[in-house]
Amino acid sequence: MNFLAIGLALLLALGIIAIGTQYILTPTAATRSFGLPLPESGANTPWWLRLKGVRDIAAGLTVLALLACDTPRAAGIILIAEAAIPVGDMLLVLAAKGSAGKAFGMHGVTALVMVLTGTALVMGVH
Repeated sequence: MNFLAIGLALLLALGIIAIGTQYILTPTAATRSFGLPLPESGANTPWWLRLKGVRDIAAGLTVLALLACDTPRAAGIILIAEAAIPVGDMLLVLAAKGSAGKAFGMHGVTALVMVLTGTALVMGVH
């Protein structure tokens, strides 16, 4: 089971890095999948959207760094803490009356998988 949890942690980390990369390379296109309408267009809008990309990449790299240091328990703790990001995203999408399907189906499910994976790593389930 620990092998599965480590594999899921790797997948989560690489997935958020990929999403972050998309926000840096094609910020407007990346925003379409978030669950909220596109922000108002302006000269600086893509740069504001790219900020999310930088943070996503850093969050994924943090998990990868802990796994590379052979500290799956620490990676699990970070995954649980970082689950606040998709929970916050879900709540903001719902509060803004955005797509409930994307709020729960993407952000909510991501948070749940992060918490379950993190818990398995913390507990050292074998």
